[in-house]
Amino acid sequence: MNMSFYTAALGAAGQQEKMNVIANNIANVNTDGFRSKNAVFSDLMYYNMRDEQGADTRVKAGSGIALGRTDTDFSESSMAPTGGNTDFAISGRGFFMLQDPNTQAVSYSRNGKFNMSLRADGFYLVNDNGKLVLDENRNPIRLDEEGIVGGARPGIYTFPVQQGMLNTGNNELTATEKNGEPVLSADAELRQGYLEQSNVNLADEMSKTIECSRAYSYVLKMIQTSDEIEQVINSLR
Repeated sequence: MNMSFYTAALGAAGQQEKMNVIANNIANVNTDGFRSKNAVFSDLMYYNMRDEQGADTRVKAGSGIALGRTDTDFSESSMAPTGGNTDFAISGRGFFMLQDPNTQAVSYSRNGKFNMSLRADGFYLVNDNGKLVLDENRNPIRLDEEGIVGGARPGIYTFPVQQGMLNTGNNELTATEKNGEPVLSADAELRQGYLEQSNVNLADEMSKTIECSRAYSYVLKMIQTSDEIEQVINSLR
């Protein structure tokens, strides 16, 4: 009976984590450049119910689930015209490269809603978090009051493998060793005066919410049933 409690508890915790991912998607349905996330679960260890360990038998039972990873949907979304000189959207595969002016750490984003920031030697193109937007030569982009100086434009960078990038919050990602080295995208197109919308499908997220809520109620019912059986067993002793 302890295994039934354990399995159900893991199921409830897993559905709660999935609901957190769904809630984050819904909260960012109107966030420019946001990529929706999807919770992926892994089965925990199975054991033989009527045979010794290691035997090849069909009568097996699992010991629950665990959140294996959170995948990001990198599919493109629609673009909305803004007419702003510092607004950019990417058509195709790739990201804007951003650099923290304090730590020099590099991150990536599809959100092209940029602004002008005055620094010691002039105006620079930055995102909402104050990070510098880098051009095709990985240099910060300087501005004047009219727009981008010298025709410099934000670079569009891509990776041999996109899945596995780390979400660091604020609609930004960082690359891992698995992703490989960033390279300039040969196929993507930069569109000035546009912003890419969130690719969250609200109807899909609401369906997932219902599915997750029902699964959560089922595992709670499993805990309740296991508890009732345990009480009956104890009363017979």
